Amino acid sequence: MEQLQGTGVALVTPFRKDFSVDTEALERIVGFCIDGGIDYLVVLGTTGESVTLNKSEKQLVIDTIVSANAGRLPLVLGVGGNNTAALVEELQQADLREFEAILSVSPYYNKPTQEGIYQHFKALAQASPKPIILYNVPGRTGSNMLPATTLRLAHEFENIVGIKEACGDIAQIMQIIKESPKDFMVISGDDITALPTVLAGGAGVISVLGQGTPTELSKMIKLGMAGKVKEAYALHYELMDAMSLIFNEGNPAGIKAMFESLELSTAVVRLPLMEATAELKGRIDKFLKSLSKVPA
Repeated sequence: MEQLQGTGVALVTPFRKDFSVDTEALERIVGFCIDGGIDYLVVLGTTGESVTLNKSEKQLVIDTIVSANAGRLPLVLGVGGNNTAALVEELQQADLREFEAILSVSPYYNKPTQEGIYQHFKALAQASPKPIILYNVPGRTGSNMLPATTLRLAHEFENIVGIKEACGDIAQIMQIIKESPKDFMVISGDDITALPTVLAGGAGVISVLGQGTPTELSKMIKLGMAGKVKEAYALHYELMDAMSLIFNEGNPAGIKAMFESLELSTAVVRLPLMEATAELKGRIDKFLKSLSKVPA
């Protein structure tokens, strides 16, 4: 899966003031990411507020991104949930022709055992017509998919090709890199651990910040993958404040505030999320102005 090395971004779903999907803004964001050097796009992840989109809206988002992308970058589709049987059915019925792989989050809320997580992904692997990237994000799911479970899945199923690891624990990430099959991709799911993951042998990042700062973040990852540690960390430290700033009031409120500052879309989110406060918007705007003064 060489086409999924480097910097991917988990795209937002922009809304108009009336909360409808803003397809024109979405087209602008796709173009902004492509022009900024992003390597691939992730569609309908949690950053895309997929849980508050109905079926027709999800299809509208897919169609808009596919059209705007026009085959330029590889696409990954978010297909995850905590109802294994429903996901199996979705994978069997979905039109996945435009996608290189699916990204599937470890089951949330149910808090399954490690064996339950394994059996869930085993069922998806047996049903999926596309390669699967696992997604471990304990802060959202309520359970940590331990390295032993990830490695068991990686070794037993050829179509489980990687993991987006957002555990925040570099030791856990390094254990997976050390013990996984040669071509298994360990992808950072946190911007703050993206460069350390790459330098440890990982395959890149699926980023939130990267869609707002595509040039800088994708350059950081390229430098890291080239072993240019000092130069890569210089960019990391330029971006580090924003890596936390955009999550201060929840995701994607922060990154949408950044897009509002960039005049690419509104900052509107759907309940139960709340739009970023004026104070946070001001801090994000200040960051962007300071970033524009950094040499390319």
